[in-house]
Amino acid sequence: MTTTPVTTTTKTLLRFATAGSVDDGKSTLVGRLLHDAKAILADQLEAVTATSRERGFLGGEFDFALLTDGLRAEREQGITIDVAYRYFATDRRSFILADCPGHVQYTRNMVTGATTADAVVVLIDARTGATEQTRRHLTVVQRLGIEHVIIAINKIDLLGYDRAELERVEAEVEALAAEIGLEAPHLIPVSALAGDNVAETSANTPWYSGPALLELLETLPSKEENTADLEPFRLDVQSVLRPQGGLAPGLDPEEYRDYRAVTGQVTSGRVHLGDEIDVHPAGIRTTVVGIDTADGPLESAGAPLSVALRLADDIDTARGSVLAAAGTLPQPRKELRAEVFPFTTEGLRTGDRVLVKAGTTTVKGIVTVESRRNLATSQIEDAEVLAGNDIGVARVKLASALPLPDFREHGRSGGFLIIDPQSGGTVAAGIHAPEEE
Repeated sequence: MTTTPVTTTTKTLLRFATAGSVDDGKSTLVGRLLHDAKAILADQLEAVTATSRERGFLGGEFDFALLTDGLRAEREQGITIDVAYRYFATDRRSFILADCPGHVQYTRNMVTGATTADAVVVLIDARTGATEQTRRHLTVVQRLGIEHVIIAINKIDLLGYDRAELERVEAEVEALAAEIGLEAPHLIPVSALAGDNVAETSANTPWYSGPALLELLETLPSKEENTADLEPFRLDVQSVLRPQGGLAPGLDPEEYRDYRAVTGQVTSGRVHLGDEIDVHPAGIRTTVVGIDTADGPLESAGAPLSVALRLADDIDTARGSVLAAAGTLPQPRKELRAEVFPFTTEGLRTGDRVLVKAGTTTVKGIVTVESRRNLATSQIEDAEVLAGNDIGVARVKLASALPLPDFREHGRSGGFLIIDPQSGGTVAAGIHAPEEE
């Protein structure tokens, strides 16, 4: 499959996650990507070279996986356990990479890493093709609504760069993606160890006409580029600011006497001076008369900036309140229908009493499990229990109504956590999905 990248003219930020089954070579691919992007310091290169030689890696050659597996247990076992975040840049773009583990018991980590990603790279061993864990990872990214999915078919060197064999694997992967409901994933044949089609297209695959992995990552549009000025404004209130000392930068002393602002991070969209906004749960519409930051006042502010907003009216806006552009606040609901991703071995079951944390709000809730996805067949099955690493649908009755949008349309604002009220531990992640698909 070939792709036509979108050309960018400014240096922007892309968040992407990597996932793959155990032994598919994901850590090696990430290490190779960082190495070829010149994102590794000289002393780290020397240390990895020495360790590779000591362990007799392929006769002393460089083990790229050691560049990414930072935990001692990861290095000793040759596996990835936790999400590791890497920051690097090329001449064209800056990146935040979430390297997710491949084992089934760490699927929750993959959900965590992929939630905020603009793109996800799912690795497949060309010799074995798609596995059940591949299906699991692709299902997760499809349910999370990740716009850009890249399937890297790795270890093509071990197939002798056989075009017919690679086309067979590609056909299998495309059929699986269609079955799951993924639209037009990017397929790239790579060799993480040899470097084929990682940073540059390879002469070993003359039949492949698409971009190298790094080139594609450099040119994919990010969420911020696509939606910064298109998504409606929303802010979850952290606190109310009534300072007692020192003058905030840029504020008039007379105005400061009655200073009152609501603080929080802009979760989506952009707010301007003079904009009308709706306040939940007060149910009142007001106007923004000031936008303050640590560096001084602004005319406008967009996600993900943290701000203090001064409002025209003195409204009860305690922590947990939601501010949104006038007319865009979702209808508050006392029952949520959600895709849920259990994080614990015990999972979720019908009747569980939980806490639901959405934004800065935490309310009590009762869970009713409706169904689970059979990851071997992609079929929906009736269920009353969701075990750890299952994916399913549940309804949660809430003690107080929450104005959550559809996650697949508005991302972060439609997500929430399900918490055990006794231990305080996170039981599951949920994404609001109000409409049956």
